[in-house]
Amino acid sequence: MQSKNYSIYSAGKFTTTNQTLEVHNPFDNSLVATTYLADKFILEESIIKALAVKNQLQELAPQKKHNILKQISNEIYANRKRLAEILSLESAKPLKYALGEIERSAFTFFIAAEESKKDRNEHLKLNRINDTDQREGIVEYFPIGLIAGIAPFNFPMNLAVHKIAPAIAAGCPIILKPASRTPLSCLELAKIIDRTELPKGAVSILPMDRDTGNLLVTDERFKLLSFTGSPDIGWKMKSQSGKKKVVLELGGNAATIITASADLKDTLPKSLMGAFAYSGQICIHAQRFIVHSSLYETFINDLKILTLNLKSGNPIDTTTDVSHMIDEANAVRVKQWINEALQQGAQLICGGKRNGSYVEPTILSHCNNTMKVYAEEVFGPVICINSYETIEDAIQQANNTKFGLQCGVFTNDTNELNKCFKQIEVGGVIHNHVPTLRYDQMPYGGVKDSGLGREGVKYAMLDMLEPKILVK
Repeated sequence: MQSKNYSIYSAGKFTTTNQTLEVHNPFDNSLVATTYLADKFILEESIIKALAVKNQLQELAPQKKHNILKQISNEIYANRKRLAEILSLESAKPLKYALGEIERSAFTFFIAAEESKKDRNEHLKLNRINDTDQREGIVEYFPIGLIAGIAPFNFPMNLAVHKIAPAIAAGCPIILKPASRTPLSCLELAKIIDRTELPKGAVSILPMDRDTGNLLVTDERFKLLSFTGSPDIGWKMKSQSGKKKVVLELGGNAATIITASADLKDTLPKSLMGAFAYSGQICIHAQRFIVHSSLYETFINDLKILTLNLKSGNPIDTTTDVSHMIDEANAVRVKQWINEALQQGAQLICGGKRNGSYVEPTILSHCNNTMKVYAEEVFGPVICINSYETIEDAIQQANNTKFGLQCGVFTNDTNELNKCFKQIEVGGVIHNHVPTLRYDQMPYGGVKDSGLGREGVKYAMLDMLEPKILVK
């Protein structure tokens, strides 16, 4: 594909700046496209325009919002193959996974279209204490105001959509900062949004440098900050955010428990996907496998065979399973963590080598919390496999972390499942699948260092709406 030039989307129009941004394919470092970084003046223009259309958005009829959101959904789906190719080129995400992300993005807008029509108003009887008091309450939900969204590189379309779609459905203007490594998917989305009847300025999509982007955190005109990214940056942003609401979707080192009753024919292919899809660069990457001792050796041996059969190569090839990481710096970090773990007593089952920004899918065993590959979010194609004897032991291992995003539990024992659901400290437990599974309508988020609040269109909208009561 010949490199292109993308304008950025500010205050309802496409524009350029003096500061260019080159987007390179992580696979071969070829130039995919050139775009621009918004400066403080562009951001200020976007803020002023967004505030100017705030009341217009609030008064937008539900059916109008529904039609706008459905149009965006339909256009994304109609152009899914082209959009998937762009996403694959900018991120090195294998094309089959890129296509899945684009289709999910279309569905997320569809969900938002349905949610935009729902009546959330409530009627309250207020005579519980005094029967002679006949007052009643009417609760209505009003848009919170201007939203700041900051999206990461690993799902450059769908994680941005999980901020933009509920904002439109809730009637809130939003300014979104895509990751500088992967802005093209969002700028393609801007073209689709611009063709709708959404008031101009309701959505701005602005790649920015860190200093300008930090104004999304500190400027008091923003009423909600929605950030997806690393825990260190997310919690720092919260401390700088002032009085605005904050939703943080951060990382984790998700566990997968495989019990004695698990069916390995079902478990193994799902585990392979959770372990190495998009080179493990997923917040809910299945990083720690906790396997019952009766299945431990079989699981390791069979997963090793499947891993060695994964096809690596150009992400744009439809047969590619794993490709390069987002950049060489992260690949070097992952390789260092592997080496440290081996020096501390971990055993290498397969993989472990690096070539540029490519890291082989790597399986380690005998890991513990002194090792970064186990205790931290590796965000790379590395997994750790340990064994357990009792379900209580498995739950203790799953909880022995500062993170708590999701956990997968493979079991056919209802009692085991219920115990895991009640006792594992996470935002979601996934039955008979890996923690990497996410449906776009479900509440998604974590506890402990994994975040604050929930996404999923309906649940994101709850943070974007303020209840107001009329007592009469």
